[in-house]
Amino acid sequence: MFKDFAINSPGSLNWLDAIAGLSIAGLLLPEAVAYSSIGSMPPQAGIIALFAGLLCYGLFGTSRFAIVSATSSSAAVLAAAAISFANIDGTHRLMLSFGLIIVTGLLFLAAGLAKMGKVTDFISKPVLRGFAFGLAIVIIMKQFASMAGIHAGDNDLFLLVPKLLGQLSKWNIVGIAIGVIALGLLFLFARFQRLPGGLIVIALGIFCSQWLHLSQYHVQLVGAIHLQLETPTLPLLSREEWLRLGELGFAMAMILYSESYSSIRVFAMKHGDDTSPDRDLLALGLSNLVSGLFHGMPVGAGYSGTSANDAAGATSRLSGLFASLVVLAIVLTILPNIAMTPEPILAAIVIHAVSHTLNLSIFRPYFVWRRDRLVIVASVIAVLWLGVLDGLLASIGISLMMMLKGFSESTVSVLGQLGESHNFVDIQNHPEAKPIAGIIILRPDEPLFFANVERILNAARQTILLAGPSVHSVIISLEESPDLDSTSLESLQDFFSFVAKQEKQLFLARLKHPVHELLKQLLPSSLDMALFTDLNVDAAVMLAQENKGKHDT
Repeated sequence: MFKDFAINSPGSLNWLDAIAGLSIAGLLLPEAVAYSSIGSMPPQAGIIALFAGLLCYGLFGTSRFAIVSATSSSAAVLAAAAISFANIDGTHRLMLSFGLIIVTGLLFLAAGLAKMGKVTDFISKPVLRGFAFGLAIVIIMKQFASMAGIHAGDNDLFLLVPKLLGQLSKWNIVGIAIGVIALGLLFLFARFQRLPGGLIVIALGIFCSQWLHLSQYHVQLVGAIHLQLETPTLPLLSREEWLRLGELGFAMAMILYSESYSSIRVFAMKHGDDTSPDRDLLALGLSNLVSGLFHGMPVGAGYSGTSANDAAGATSRLSGLFASLVVLAIVLTILPNIAMTPEPILAAIVIHAVSHTLNLSIFRPYFVWRRDRLVIVASVIAVLWLGVLDGLLASIGISLMMMLKGFSESTVSVLGQLGESHNFVDIQNHPEAKPIAGIIILRPDEPLFFANVERILNAARQTILLAGPSVHSVIISLEESPDLDSTSLESLQDFFSFVAKQEKQLFLARLKHPVHELLKQLLPSSLDMALFTDLNVDAAVMLAQENKGKHDT
């Protein structure tokens, strides 16, 4: 489990990880406290989540650079999920939040044990980017409301903005000024990679709150942070509430995994590293389970922390473990002072953290390629119009519809031989390819499954009928189908009978092993299993010609 930490020159490289850990700790601690406010959680929840994520992923994850901690998107989804429960008090809402995080962790663990790590792109990139863009706008507007001293419980931007404008006379100008100055300093300090800009801004904010007596200007402070080691406990919730959390946990797990694995994969590809999606699922599951049991926030591998870790010169997961030690030292020494941080400072930290998402250039490729333009725009609108949670579920629905639409629109190609080579290609796209006399070669362009199999096989029937008696053999290449569901098997059974009635030979080429094993149970006695193989199309053509020659003699 710890072989990843084996390095050739431990002294020098570990110092690089120690320096990286020191650098990112200054970013992670302020963000952890700030994200707690997004999730409507006490400030210590973000710190507990930070320890859970850094320690669990540092010990059991695979990425050298991933930093697992509370993220802005998961915090926003958590707050929206808690709001979806009506007529509950603050304590009960916190119990539901902790329950949701535990359920999310269990879903991750179940997915890891089921080896579902390869399902990494369940939400398409345009949908995910559109959701992240819309979410950033919502988060920024809510944090501006916090700066202005306006309570904004709405996640729907079309309700939030009128509410803000309707209370224009109540805006706290001092709070807004503090937030804007803090935001400017954060962007300035961001130019220096190893400078802990967040901690510096918090320190300046604490000094100003004491020196300028900001309380007299009605600027709220973070307040007491009650951080203590408690016995891990399960929330006392009803069966109905746990079932509801199971539904919400699916949405939370989807956004966390899409966000996390995107960060993990980007930096793995950048450095040529290997990753283990199944193991990362288990590490993320353990991180969330521990965080939920100890009353922390949901955690994932956020892009900002991961990129900062890479930029700081990390060489292994030890950097995250070093960061946890630095955070622990800060917590043990100056935690009571952090309680005096003005809330506009935290709002500025959140706005700065999500600002990288507000990049209009992400839309440009989709309009240049003329692909998925409506999808990415619809995902943005879904979040702005429906709110964070419903917008997320709508975005997942859009992604699923895209996948089903692509599969259901699949066609069957007629293949021909390219010159004298052994290559067989789509005749429609390669007019120079020639059909083989007496043989028709068909290839479904997508995996066969219940939504497309009837249409594909009907198209194959029509092609065979149009070919007439001149065709003696039919070859179907199933290279795109790694497995078959029951609907596909039933449809293939009918197709076999159709070909037999046409008095033609049937060959299936490029069969994957699971498909080959299934077809052994399916074939009618009139068909020879030897004609159904993993041979390529060229070999199947030669086999068809040999069989026809034997039949003629």
